[in-house]
Amino acid sequence: MGSSRSKGRALGAALAVTAGAGLIATGLTGSASAAGGPVVVTDKGAVRGKVTKGVREFEGIPYAAPPVGEYRWGSPRPAQAWGGVRDATRPGASCAQNEGIFGEKRSVSEDCLFVNVTSPRRAGRLPVMVWIHGSGFRNGSGALYRPYDLVKRGDVVVVTVNYRLGIFGFLGHPALDGGTATKRSGNFGLEDQQAALRWVQRNATAFGGDPRNVTVFGESAGGVSACSQLTSPAAAGLFQRAIVQSGPCTVRNWPDWDGTVEPTGAWLPRPRPMAEKRGLSVAAELGCAEPATAAACLRDLPAETVLKKSEYGFAPVYGGGGVLPLSPAEAMATGRFNKVPVMHGMTRHEYRTFEAAQQIYGVPPIKDEAEYARRIVAYVGKEKAPKVLARYPAANYGSFSEAWSAVVTDANFARSMSDVSRTLAGQVPTYAYEFADDKAPWVANSPQPSFPVGAFHAAELQYQFDTDYFAGRRLSPSQERLADQMTRYWTRFARTGDPNGPGSPRWRPTSGDTAQSLAPGRGGVRPMDFAGDHGYEFWRSVYS
Repeated sequence: MGSSRSKGRALGAALAVTAGAGLIATGLTGSASAAGGPVVVTDKGAVRGKVTKGVREFEGIPYAAPPVGEYRWGSPRPAQAWGGVRDATRPGASCAQNEGIFGEKRSVSEDCLFVNVTSPRRAGRLPVMVWIHGSGFRNGSGALYRPYDLVKRGDVVVVTVNYRLGIFGFLGHPALDGGTATKRSGNFGLEDQQAALRWVQRNATAFGGDPRNVTVFGESAGGVSACSQLTSPAAAGLFQRAIVQSGPCTVRNWPDWDGTVEPTGAWLPRPRPMAEKRGLSVAAELGCAEPATAAACLRDLPAETVLKKSEYGFAPVYGGGGVLPLSPAEAMATGRFNKVPVMHGMTRHEYRTFEAAQQIYGVPPIKDEAEYARRIVAYVGKEKAPKVLARYPAANYGSFSEAWSAVVTDANFARSMSDVSRTLAGQVPTYAYEFADDKAPWVANSPQPSFPVGAFHAAELQYQFDTDYFAGRRLSPSQERLADQMTRYWTRFARTGDPNGPGSPRWRPTSGDTAQSLAPGRGGVRPMDFAGDHGYEFWRSVYS
């Protein structure tokens, strides 16, 4: 999900010289002004962008070849070079997806592996921030996030990425292993992200960025992606910092609508046997059950047919070699991860977004104490339910929805975040945060739920980006100041691996239990006892 903060021949010859020399007379490496907009020469050809909102913007640049035909469920391949100057003033197609609950439009395109680059008008060896979008590995695109303020105020280059989604990006099936899938099946979307990071290594300098100072960051499924890349051997050396927003990839015990633990893992990394069981089942439903012919059968199906099976439940796969040889939790605990500085965090009321989504899908709100108790029993079991009900009595909350959301927020997001903090703190510089603005505007393309949303999952994105998700929403002056402070923290971290700097409240590295609270108003940005506030020790006892 994010904000409405800021609403001839001679040329051909010059570009040919530029491609060989890597320099332009304007002083911008790899860039030139041309009729209609700035021109940059990438490793595959020249692109013409535009100047907007005081920044240079280049959209729809292919970083890999279309994954079609035998390369549907294959590892990404290099993009083809082009002649002349490619128009880069409009986004490329979004990857295949169904219509999303927050207004994402349906797409059947498999020719979708594009990046968008936003840079200051005058740039040179600046930090590069590579954004991986969220929306459950099911929806979204890089072009939905316009990083104007990050770029202008933070003096960085931002690259946003499309990657294969849903069944196209995360289908695990034995018949797809080998051949065009060089790293086993199940993680094609993660492989796309790595291909985009390699594109950044080759092309950052042309856009005024420093390929030796790259930060990968993302939110929700994008946070899970950033966290997964942190633990993928294949991503080693492709970035120097990582920011994980509301996507700790060690989350477990994700509940279904009735409280029962979701059997497919929903949008979270899952072990290969689980992914392959699901893949075999979906292939059979698509008429491709025969092992010997399943791969060819699946690749022959129209995209529209495959898309019908691209509901939630496809996400990164670990184990058995490939992109994620180990679970992210095991990789971190054993020190087998890419050791770079890490910033990670969550919103204070994460699960309220998911509770709202359930209601939008037609699941009625919890109606009384008995139903609330039944949901807790379904979630933690009959033996432990009284303990949880005593800790989270519905009477302490404004509604049953808020009470249930507090349970899942603490048991899932907060517990996992504290686990990650404790694991990483002794190995790499680690900065933890909690976005805590209880009055953050709700998303624009969705009805207001029946309960206060508070600092909901994805709320912080409108403080970072200009995006249609929050079109028409306005931040108050104090919220704008918080947004500016967050920009300073994020971009300083990208520049140095430390978010601190002049004019900002001190943010101390976490020792495992602390975090920086991010809220508007006097004293809103401050250290907090994160583990204590979210009952970390309580939930450790529940799941011991």
